[in-house]
Amino acid sequence: MKTLHKAFAIGAAIISFGVAALPAMAEEGPQHQYAATKFDPVKMQERMDQHAKRMHDALKITPAQEGAWQAYMSAMKSNMPQRGQFDRAAFKDMPAPQRMEKHIEMAKAHIARMESNLAATKTFYATLTPEQQKVFDEKASHFGHREHGRMMQHHSQ
Repeated sequence: MKTLHKAFAIGAAIISFGVAALPAMAEEGPQHQYAATKFDPVKMQERMDQHAKRMHDALKITPAQEGAWQAYMSAMKSNMPQRGQFDRAAFKDMPAPQRMEKHIEMAKAHIARMESNLAATKTFYATLTPEQQKVFDEKASHFGHREHGRMMQHHSQ
């Protein structure tokens, strides 16, 4: 029984040291440049533009395909969730059933955006050569979709 009390005391001491260290860790600030700008709309747009340019270059878009590329990019950008549409404080104050309804509403909106993105992707994909399609297949798993996933995680927190 003494061993149990001793283990409990040691555990409590470790937890208290960890809790005491939290304010000091919070004052240190972000460890990485990305963390500081993660939700800065200007920086996010810059990252997306850079990524789109890398994709454009990797696909070696021809002048004949440029219109399809621009239409694809326009469709993808118009389907991005807009910042500021989610009121975290109001969401936290909602009763559980209403909060669940809101989650379902957000999920339906997300599915609608994904379906629209799929249609735009299919249209653009059809304009690519087989070699370009292979590059697109390799790179598209990271293109435009990862940010959506992170945004949805951010909204559900």
